[in-house]
Amino acid sequence: MPKLPATAPLLGPDESDARYFDRELSWLAFNERVLANAFDSNLPLGERLRFITISASNLDEFYMVRIAGLRQLAARNFKILPESGDRLDELLTLVSERAERLKRRQQEVLGEVLDKLRRAECKILSAAKLSAEDRDWLAGWYAENLLPLLAPTTLDPAHPFPFIQNRGKGLLIRMNSPQGEEVQSVVLLPDNIDRFIRLPGASLRFVPVESALLTSLDMIYPGFELVESGMFRVLRDSEIEIDDEAEDLISQFESALRARRRGNVVSLVISDSFSAEMRQLFAHEMAIAQDRIYITPGYVGLGDFAQLLPSLPKGCFHPPFQPRFPQRILDFKGDCFAAIRNKDIIIHHPYESFDVVLRFLEQAARDPDVLTIRQTLYRTTIGSPIVKALIAAAEAGKSVTALIELKARFDEENNIQLARVLERAGVQVAYGLAHLKIHAKLSYVIRREGGKLVSYTHCGTGNYHPQTAKIYTDLSYFTCDQQICRDVWRIFNYLTSHVMPTKLEKLIISPEASHEWLLDKIENEITAAKAGQPAGIWLKCNALVDREVIDRLYAASAAGVPVHIISRGVCCLRPGVAGLSETITVSSLVGRFLEHSRIYVFANGGNFGSTDNLVYMSSADLMPRNLRRRVETFIPLENPTVRAQVLQQVLGASLKDTQNCWHLQADGSYEKAPQGHFSAHDYFMQNPSLSGLGSLAAELDLPEQAV
Repeated sequence: MPKLPATAPLLGPDESDARYFDRELSWLAFNERVLANAFDSNLPLGERLRFITISASNLDEFYMVRIAGLRQLAARNFKILPESGDRLDELLTLVSERAERLKRRQQEVLGEVLDKLRRAECKILSAAKLSAEDRDWLAGWYAENLLPLLAPTTLDPAHPFPFIQNRGKGLLIRMNSPQGEEVQSVVLLPDNIDRFIRLPGASLRFVPVESALLTSLDMIYPGFELVESGMFRVLRDSEIEIDDEAEDLISQFESALRARRRGNVVSLVISDSFSAEMRQLFAHEMAIAQDRIYITPGYVGLGDFAQLLPSLPKGCFHPPFQPRFPQRILDFKGDCFAAIRNKDIIIHHPYESFDVVLRFLEQAARDPDVLTIRQTLYRTTIGSPIVKALIAAAEAGKSVTALIELKARFDEENNIQLARVLERAGVQVAYGLAHLKIHAKLSYVIRREGGKLVSYTHCGTGNYHPQTAKIYTDLSYFTCDQQICRDVWRIFNYLTSHVMPTKLEKLIISPEASHEWLLDKIENEITAAKAGQPAGIWLKCNALVDREVIDRLYAASAAGVPVHIISRGVCCLRPGVAGLSETITVSSLVGRFLEHSRIYVFANGGNFGSTDNLVYMSSADLMPRNLRRRVETFIPLENPTVRAQVLQQVLGASLKDTQNCWHLQADGSYEKAPQGHFSAHDYFMQNPSLSGLGSLAAELDLPEQAV
């Protein structure tokens, strides 16, 4: 079985006594699992290339946020990490070494995949391998499409090394002029051009844009002789700081985003073709230490290879999958409100279409009986059908409120533009709470029915983003349960009035109550186990970091409570340690779709799958930020069909997976599950969800209570 390196717990002088894995190293372990799929020869070549680009983009963000944060602490003379007590210098060394090892692995598997694509007649060619005809075509393309966009900087006392913004890349070139003088030049590549140029012809042949530039260098520097050249790419500190008392929040964010582009350099990747002299030039001109420079033997900017994916043949990818539309909605002729009135329904994305969410909001926008729509927006686009529905509702005279989270990292600019578009349409836009990030995923609709006001709500684990809904596994829960609806109204009121609700009937909310609620639920299982009653905890999340929650899970293990955790990404808990966590298992699913749904189940006196179990879905992971510094919701799932779907299908299949599953070991390493034939992703693609069956249940011979 494949095994990935140990995460290595860091706390305490005696490593065998360490209780927690380091968060940064655990995140790198997750990205190693992502990259491991690129090495899987059973996957189609396009999918393997996709995993390389995902791993590369993930690592970019890790540098810009996590490593940048550690270096900020070092610059402020911190010696010990505030949260963990680890030595900062030791952690920075470990993290940097492991990140560089990951980069080497990315280059290794990229070479293998490109070689196999070459045999499949998809080639990336250097200028030296082009025919004379191809070179002529490329020169014409370059002159027409690239040359007008370039602004080369010849380095001399009057023209110093240019500023390179975050994620900026380009070429550093050393030449001899016709007069025999040495000349150095920097040519930055614009962000809005493709990295790869497709050559004409039926076959798939591409030339990197940097090769095109060098091939036609004489158009910029006629008569100059090329001595050496290479690519470079810069990553900068991308954390932004906002004044909580700012009067104009959007202006504050716009200023912070401009500052982000000029943040401190955290990583400079350069080609290994550079001489020692040119490497020294980089270090001097950009005023960065050598330990922030990574010399790569391969391509610079591996995330750019994502541009090739749309051009590859369909055979290079998984067979296309068409999400199902729930029959229960169709049974009511597409009337979402009628279907929800009949019974709660939960939609499992991407296996079931996100169009259900869109139809719910579009129907609300058109329906003359709908009076009010409230919506949280964390990551979505201006052109999204959801945004169009909110605009249409406002223009139809309905009261529409959109809670936009400006602080959604790397979506800040988009959200600023989104806010302005909605405001112009008459939508009341609120930005929530300055000191808390709004991460809850909620829609709330009030409709006049029979002379009364009736509420409907949608609660989700994922973002209102139609594109990510095609690849993220998430849950969308629709209900008109008036207790839940009243709670959702109270939360929206809190987000606009900033007055925390004193009491919720069913929902649990961060930061007010979720942390203590979780600890109490774990404590209840401990009490049950000690009394000899059935006990158990089943958690599915993207990250487990909070140390108080981890300590309480350790206490549950000591009491004999079986604990099963599916944590896709970071997990700081050490499972399987005698006397500490021997009843705890941790697994991670990494496959065709990105696991994103959060499910929290407590035995509550019954075995797994029992009607006694407490079942919650949530927008929150088990991290300090989710439990203490964000507005999050935990939603109880009480309808029998919905509960059965989440327990038996979603969680049950995830626990059985043998194709996408990695098991976390006590030393921090991850081992791939013994290769079996069960993939949760395949199962969900092939089997309709229980709560969406509707009239299909009769064909499947299911009992009435199952639907």
